[in-house]
Amino acid sequence: MLTLKRILCPVDFSELSLNALTFAVDLASKFQAELHLLHVFEGYDAISLNPETAMIPMPQWLTELRKVCHEKLAALPNADLAARCPSIVRAHREGPAIHEILEYAAHQKIDLIVLATHGRTGIKHLLMGSVAENVVRSASCPVLTIRGTGS
Repeated sequence: MLTLKRILCPVDFSELSLNALTFAVDLASKFQAELHLLHVFEGYDAISLNPETAMIPMPQWLTELRKVCHEKLAALPNADLAARCPSIVRAHREGPAIHEILEYAAHQKIDLIVLATHGRTGIKHLLMGSVAENVVRSASCPVLTIRGTGS
């Protein structure tokens, strides 16, 4: 029988990752599992709270960006969804997203990772890569990907 005690849902605050969060909450509720929400700051050459756009940050913005991301993560999931979860753990990491997600999952003994895939194809996939694809290939636990529409 499948048992899930700890579910990890990496979030980047995009609509797609919030959709994946809904799936993660459903699973956490069904299995009475601890839900881990992870936000990763990935480099500061170009950064954005919206993964579809980017900007070059000025050093004084970094503190504010970290603060905004901490506030956004603290507000997830919304109250209705949060009420369905027996326990929610929120974490922040800085570094390459793939590495940080995999390291967090291993360290926390995560049973399932639920994450969005942006559904990129062609040149966008080649240039931007796929965090979800790399996590699927390298994770030591099962990974459920929630596919978005191509963008």
